[in-house]
Amino acid sequence: MRPSSPLFPAENACICKYSRGRLSKPIGNNRTITVRQPGVKPRRESLTYHRKLCAGLCLALVFLNSAALAGAMPVKSVAAAAWNKGRETGLPIPRYVSLKAHKARMRVGPSTIYATKWIYIKPGLPMEIIDEYGHWRQVRDDTGVTGWMHSALLSATRTAVVAPWLTKNAMLRADPEPTGTLVAELQPRVLLSLHSCTGVWCRVSVREHAAKGYIRQDTLWGAYPGEMFQ
Repeated sequence: MRPSSPLFPAENACICKYSRGRLSKPIGNNRTITVRQPGVKPRRESLTYHRKLCAGLCLALVFLNSAALAGAMPVKSVAAAAWNKGRETGLPIPRYVSLKAHKARMRVGPSTIYATKWIYIKPGLPMEIIDEYGHWRQVRDDTGVTGWMHSALLSATRTAVVAPWLTKNAMLRADPEPTGTLVAELQPRVLLSLHSCTGVWCRVSVREHAAKGYIRQDTLWGAYPGEMFQ
């Protein structure tokens, strides 16, 4: 069974701004291109000796002030600054969720003012939450694409896809053991509902199909290695 592609690229809603005679346009993953406007020439200023001297003194003062402030501020180690719980919900980070909406926009930033990166039109697709900001969640899909979605578009219902990196089909078996009766062979990226996982096997059902059974947990994207839940 060959699942249809769940992703459809959307044209970026380009936000343009003028800066010093140049037009900057965000493209792709927040990169910008700069186009010089016609008729605007860059202004060149020649510094006199006194201006150079004043500039040097200002830089020295800034450096000294910055050093003084840095000495007064406590420095946290990387380990102390890291977290494994969401700053908004207190739930584990990262964690898997699924798409609830039939049309979900992934944006380049945590607000509707940011450009749309992708539009997902397949409810139930697994997503991995990797950060939180207000009502927005930074998510990653099974292809590694990351962006921001509003929390209202996501559900705690667990789903998974057969791992995209597999070079052969995954086996769906009637029992959680290698010798269990073979129910079906599942191609990479087939969408599954997750019912429980033991850390080695997951009990699943094929979405929009009657097939159900057990599949090796390490052949899924949507459940962490060794993760257990009922």
